[in-house]
Amino acid sequence: MTIREVRLFGDPVLNTRADEVTQFDDALKTLVEDMLDTMDEYDGVGLAANQVGVTRRVFVFDCAHENPGMRGHVINPVWEPVGEEKQVGNEGCLSIPAVVKETERYNSVKVTGQDVDGNPVEITASGLMARCIQHETDHLDGVLFLKRLSPELRKEAMREIRESDWFNA
Repeated sequence: MTIREVRLFGDPVLNTRADEVTQFDDALKTLVEDMLDTMDEYDGVGLAANQVGVTRRVFVFDCAHENPGMRGHVINPVWEPVGEEKQVGNEGCLSIPAVVKETERYNSVKVTGQDVDGNPVEITASGLMARCIQHETDHLDGVLFLKRLSPELRKEAMREIRESDWFNA
């Protein structure tokens, strides 16, 4: 078990688009295991590789408390909406501690990608898992959930960040 350091708002790696994974090897398996351990340590429901300083298109998730069996990873994810229905709900981020804001996302999505062995993966999800897929894929594109907020909520979030102990440490 290896817990990796979670990068915080302001770290340039969080604004960097991650590279496609082309080698499916033991190093990739270790990365996924470490990311799952790190996500668990910080009580997250998702974690993208660039949040631990690795610019590879990998994310892990654990939405099993809402959807039994929904724990795992997706490599080289690509998602698309299933329908036009949106959801608005509280969203936070391990890289922006203690900032939680209502964020609009598609209610249902389908993600395709690969597993650690390079096998195809396809998940169709709604609710929290759909939110997680969109949030973590945004990370891999170098986009934080702050960009998805209304201007008023973004200003509020930025004020909370500026006033936080972790940002001023």
